[in-house]
Amino acid sequence: MGLFVTNAGSRRSKTSFRRGFAARMAAAAVTALLLAACASMEPQDSTPFNAAAPVPPPRPPAVDEKTSAEHRRMIALFDGEYKYPPAEAYLNEILVKLANADESGAEPYKVTILNSPIVNAFALPPGNVYVTRGLLALANDASEVAAVLAHEIAHITAKHAMQREEEEKRAAVISQAASVIQSKRKSQEVEAVAQRTIASFSRQQELEADQIGIRVAAKAGFDPYGAARFLNALGRSAALRGSLMSQYASAGTPDILATHPSTPDRVAQAVNAARQIGAPGIGKADRAPYLAAIDGMTFGDDPAEGAIRGRKFLHGRLGFAFLAPEGFVLENASQALLGAKAGGAEALRVDSVSVPQATPLTAYIASGWIDGLNESSIATSEVNGMPAATATASAGEWRFLLTVIHFEPGRVYRLIFATRTLTDEAKTRFRASIDSFHRVSADEVKAVRPLRLAITVAKPGDTIDALAARMAVPDRALDYFLLINGLARGEPLQGGERYKIVVE
Repeated sequence: MGLFVTNAGSRRSKTSFRRGFAARMAAAAVTALLLAACASMEPQDSTPFNAAAPVPPPRPPAVDEKTSAEHRRMIALFDGEYKYPPAEAYLNEILVKLANADESGAEPYKVTILNSPIVNAFALPPGNVYVTRGLLALANDASEVAAVLAHEIAHITAKHAMQREEEEKRAAVISQAASVIQSKRKSQEVEAVAQRTIASFSRQQELEADQIGIRVAAKAGFDPYGAARFLNALGRSAALRGSLMSQYASAGTPDILATHPSTPDRVAQAVNAARQIGAPGIGKADRAPYLAAIDGMTFGDDPAEGAIRGRKFLHGRLGFAFLAPEGFVLENASQALLGAKAGGAEALRVDSVSVPQATPLTAYIASGWIDGLNESSIATSEVNGMPAATATASAGEWRFLLTVIHFEPGRVYRLIFATRTLTDEAKTRFRASIDSFHRVSADEVKAVRPLRLAITVAKPGDTIDALAARMAVPDRALDYFLLINGLARGEPLQGGERYKIVVE
């Protein structure tokens, strides 16, 4: 169980991940468009793209097989492992200190850094702990990271995953019994109560892990107030992300806040736990050595796994690029490119699926993966020399314009746009975006260089605006500078202090 992933041991395959999120289509068609993650490397099932579909729980494998499989799955879900020896060595030193402070005498966990800009962390028994590049970029000192690592290990030592699994089994039995002996309405009420109980149960586990983690980190010599600082940073990160993406798109990525928001109550409880240990100023924050360890790390998207530069998206490894319509903000989720226009009135999704080479695109587009298809609208076309087919569909209050493109043998890309009113003007904008989809050249890939963190020392007279002006992020440089440095607007810089900036 992770700090921001409900249960690391229950992560599903790509296929079930897609279908589980697609079940939210009953609430809003655009939600499914943004949330459904496609089975990009697996055979497709017959579940409509924008229709609900229950998924039976997978049969649990043997413990050793499960641990190995979950390790590989987690690495794949977060764009692979990120090798950065200075940071790995420093984080493993923290884990040794935490193990020495733990009275159980357990062996130290080992860290795996994940190549993802999403902020997340989790642990898997018997001794693996994972943190993303995004989390390391957000944290500002060793005590904050120590609090996160200790929190994740606390979930394992407190057997939270096992307890939650038992609670879920109990709730499932009660719900099934209610569906047999009571009315449908009463059964739904019982199920709703069970779901709220599980949610409350999970929140209590998070608070318990916070308390354990703060105590262990403090015993290891770290500042116990680091946990509260990091939780505050999470709240600010969510606010910035929410201002960039619609609520639908923001929900589509398994980030640190997906199931465990940084609520004021949680922050307050973390502060209270620290106060029980001592007044502010106790323990080490170790800001300078931590910043030295992450100096030079990749920041944001890895161009090899998909880079967003304004409205443009380029995926170096897969070899394609795409330009979103004006006004769209993009997000590179684990299995798809998601986009939303301000206010959530329009949305887009780009993903890929395996389709037999002999299957005509017109047949695939009508094969049942999306509900409400207008079959009379199906037409063949071409996009930058690649065979394509287009169609429209409707679901509830939403209208879809979709295009499938034969990119390479057995691989089809799907470009799906959603809007409440599919006017001629909207079609023109969406089709211009579709026409931008193309294979990239080696020179185009090289031109999109990865961004990286750089640590700079503030000189006398330096201001927040001056350092923010050096940020290489494409948008809202000041907001990102404040976020990754834990600063507030108008707050003066401290001469001689180290700060993070983003450079090419």
